[in-house]
Amino acid sequence: MKVVAFNGSPKINGNTYHALQLVGKELEVAGIEFEIIHVGNQSIRGCIACGNCSTKQNEQCIITNDIINESIQKVKEADGILLGSPVHYSGVPGTMKSFLDRLFYVSTSNGNLFRHKVGAAIVADRREGGISTLNELNYYLSYSEMMIPTSNYWNIIYGTTPDEVVQDTEGNQIMRVLRKNMAYLMKVMNAAKGRRRSTRRR
Repeated sequence: MKVVAFNGSPKINGNTYHALQLVGKELEVAGIEFEIIHVGNQSIRGCIACGNCSTKQNEQCIITNDIINESIQKVKEADGILLGSPVHYSGVPGTMKSFLDRLFYVSTSNGNLFRHKVGAAIVADRREGGISTLNELNYYLSYSEMMIPTSNYWNIIYGTTPDEVVQDTEGNQIMRVLRKNMAYLMKVMNAAKGRRRSTRRR
């Protein structure tokens, strides 16, 4: 199994990256492949509402000079995704928002490509706005009929300077619980796929 993570921070090695790694390293221990794609430093424009992805049904956005179409196929082939974001004005940064709008709109316009995949979101926060940012990320997952694992508190970790999140003891504990629940849910979903295939063969 594989999880693809998207880093919405402009900083490649900032707190969002380290928060994603906290989850990813534990997923790898559970035997799940993990990859981080850096979104926040890319040049990505928003959806232009052309409707081509819906009309053509080719699983592609008409804008082809960025990482969107490659990312759509990566998520389609993966078993789970992890969305990571810092907090900009109590919300998701603009580049990440443009990325997610187009990624998920193409998916839903092409038969809901991400339906029943496991998806989770985490937020690296300096002070405030973490819950509103986490909610914003979770909307994409829930609208796409993805399976969302929980932790034992909000998936928010705190830090200001790069890698400071590793000092947030409670935040680290939340990430560990999230990893365990994400791995468990992915294994359940994978077993369910195998059962459906076996039923069809009968």
